[in-house]
Amino acid sequence: MLRKSGENMKISEILEKYPFAQAYFENNKLNIEGKESEDFDYFLKNISDEKLEELATDRKALKDGLKSFIDSMMEFLSDNQIQSITILPGRDKDGNEENFEELILKKSDVFSIVGPTGAGKSRLLSDIDWLAQGDTPTGREILVNGQKPDSTMRFSTQDKIVAELSQNMNFVMDLTVREFIELHSKSRLIDPKEKIKKIIEDANNLAGEKFSLDTNITELSGGQSRALMISDTANLSKSPIVLIDEIENAGIDRKKAVELLMSQDKIVIISTHDPTLALMADKRIVIKNGGIYKIIETSVNERKILNKLEGIDEYLETLRNNLRNGQKING
Repeated sequence: MLRKSGENMKISEILEKYPFAQAYFENNKLNIEGKESEDFDYFLKNISDEKLEELATDRKALKDGLKSFIDSMMEFLSDNQIQSITILPGRDKDGNEENFEELILKKSDVFSIVGPTGAGKSRLLSDIDWLAQGDTPTGREILVNGQKPDSTMRFSTQDKIVAELSQNMNFVMDLTVREFIELHSKSRLIDPKEKIKKIIEDANNLAGEKFSLDTNITELSGGQSRALMISDTANLSKSPIVLIDEIENAGIDRKKAVELLMSQDKIVIISTHDPTLALMADKRIVIKNGGIYKIIETSVNERKILNKLEGIDEYLETLRNNLRNGQKING
């Protein structure tokens, strides 16, 4: 993996071909600044014995480790091999064991998390995001494809298996929408030409007011920013798990957002107080006193109620659009 025409690759070539390798250098405290033109073997040769002793490693381990890291990440990027995650029970705030054996979430499943404010919904999202291994306050364990995740999967800062979306998403970079999408595409080794049109179309389908590829991302409204990030996640992110934290007030079409993410074979988990979003899920996880209190499968009758709620939502959205366009509301 580190060879090119039989010769060792330069650090700059490694980073150009495998941008995520930056995480390996950072995690192993290897300072490559100003040394990008060096061959990786030459770089390793010039690390002092004292530094290696401090890092508790050797040159061969670092070289083999980079190859293993690249192989693992390329496998991850080339194929979303994650088919399921399993939540194993922990305990609530009083130390009581959670009353379930295991909860398995598979690709294209939609789960909602409901409960009072402060009950522990965000804590469950954090456990999943962290791929907890009994090392969080709840004591829960998260398995991937029925197995304990390795450290590369848990601690990679470049290509996490979990993408988290919240109502507090804002941009600070001075880029156009086109430049933002191109940047994200290239960082994921994807040709942006294949994705730009689809991402902007999906984003405008979610947003209340349309925007163009030439719009500066700092000029986007809150709803437009969230629509772009959801579309970006659906179309570009290799993360097979999407955590959505209370987007009911995010200024986007919630139903279309969930359907877009579902269409990409992702595991979708929604923390919400919104009955429409809660009932859109296949199952809902009820949180009480910091623990998983019960797991409820959405019933046929609840699906009928969901249809009524969606009708109400559509009526309210029509009223909002009429008000925005300066029209009178007639009873």
